[in-house]
Amino acid sequence: MGQNDRVRKLLIGAIATVTAVALAAVGADFGAAIYAEYRLARSVRTATNLSFDPWVSILGFPFITQATRRHYNEIEIKASGVDHAVAGKVGLEATLHSIDLADASWVIGPDAKLPVGELESRIIVDSTHVGRFMGIPDLLVEAPSRETNDSTGGTTESGISSNRGLVFTGTPKKADYNKKVSIAVDLSIAGPDQTTLIFTATGVLTGAGTADQQVPQDKLPAVLAAFSTSLPGQKLPFGVRPTSEGVRGSDIIIEGITQGVTIALNEFRLS
Repeated sequence: MGQNDRVRKLLIGAIATVTAVALAAVGADFGAAIYAEYRLARSVRTATNLSFDPWVSILGFPFITQATRRHYNEIEIKASGVDHAVAGKVGLEATLHSIDLADASWVIGPDAKLPVGELESRIIVDSTHVGRFMGIPDLLVEAPSRETNDSTGGTTESGISSNRGLVFTGTPKKADYNKKVSIAVDLSIAGPDQTTLIFTATGVLTGAGTADQQVPQDKLPAVLAAFSTSLPGQKLPFGVRPTSEGVRGSDIIIEGITQGVTIALNEFRLS
């Protein structure tokens, strides 16, 4: 066997060893992250009396480094189909940035108090449940056409449209009108605790991307009234006050963003 062959085999062996060690380290890191996410999901479920585990992700690599220094970069918590006394079902989302674990284990328990650098909080009501609440079962909600046609989306960083001129399309039978129409609707937040979502219909929409149906003048007030309502009890996860409301896809989203707060897991679900 030549000298070159021996050197080549030694190099191959060394590379294989390094690769195996690296893969083992990555596997251990990945496994630890999955375990921490599972335990956090169980903790949120226990603390909030959910009937299922929410989706949880602890972001950032390597995970073990974050756990060792007792500081997570980012955590996402999402729960879909959560029972709601007014809307029927809602989705809840929270994104936590810069989480301090100085007073908590890297495996976060249900009673943990977590200082958070920045907190994004969202409550989501899909078109189906908004329509049922309004009495318009075939309702479809969309972002304003000027935003859906914009290459930037015309939305917030988290993908939420503005709150003006949303497109609500459906058949307002309770207004004694049996044709599908598209209505421009504005959203706002009201109430002393800022938990009531107000829908204000402002006019009929026609043209591309709408039902393209005019409404007779004698029917217009009743039709607009059918698309105007208020939806109370929209408490954001962790009690964050709303900072914006709009549409993402076909869902109504209420979002709040705040900085420098300490949260408890039992506040993820407040309504």
